[in-house]
Amino acid sequence: MMLERSEFAGAELRLSPNIDERVGGPADMLVLHYTGMDVADEALDWLCTERSKVSAHYFVYEDGRIVQMVPEHKRAWHAGVSSWQGQQQDLNSRSIGIEIANPGHQGDYPDFPPEQIAAVIELCRKCVERWAIVPRRVVAHSDIAPQRKEDPGEKFPWQSLFESGIGHWVEPSTATGGRFLQRGDQGQPVEALQAMLATYGYGVEITGSFDEVLEANIRAFQRHFRPARVDGVADVSTIETLHRLLSALPESQ
Repeated sequence: MMLERSEFAGAELRLSPNIDERVGGPADMLVLHYTGMDVADEALDWLCTERSKVSAHYFVYEDGRIVQMVPEHKRAWHAGVSSWQGQQQDLNSRSIGIEIANPGHQGDYPDFPPEQIAAVIELCRKCVERWAIVPRRVVAHSDIAPQRKEDPGEKFPWQSLFESGIGHWVEPSTATGGRFLQRGDQGQPVEALQAMLATYGYGVEITGSFDEVLEANIRAFQRHFRPARVDGVADVSTIETLHRLLSALPESQ
């Protein structure tokens, strides 16, 4: 079944050809992206062009206008090679993808306008309710593909979404000094850090070696949950914030 009107009230409808069927069940994740292009209309055109081989379910302009490109029950092509909570194949089949117009880090990375964030919150709320998506599975593209992606980045207001009932969040520990772990470190403290990240959902193996993969995952974690400093170094603040998140997880998740 294709759509004659958007599933989100007030949204425009512009269907992308880059869709297919979900495999393995309904969506149970929500993945947020930024477009990474200077001009929003060009980003939307790209997502709706067959040769791009990319798409998302929704697109949110800077002024809050929303466009639906893929029916929610269909599979959009937005996650790419990715991993979350042990799943390493076809996160597209498990997720709703939302593209948020913003030039991103390759541009001047402006703040997300209030009108845009208000629209994103309302859209996310509807998706979370409709698909019964639990908080830990509302994620950034950078969370599921940390070695490839940075979006939607450290300027995205995850706390505002949480305060509106979307996603998971705790007050981050203040970034100060103290002991830290960084690339090149080895041993049990690194293993413990890897285990905590993997328990939360990040795609890290427990090797005891602080390598470029772990560094990328720490950066992704910081962008989402400790955005005051994004440097890939597991300082006291980063580790304390991760502890808080794990402690705050409901048993059902």
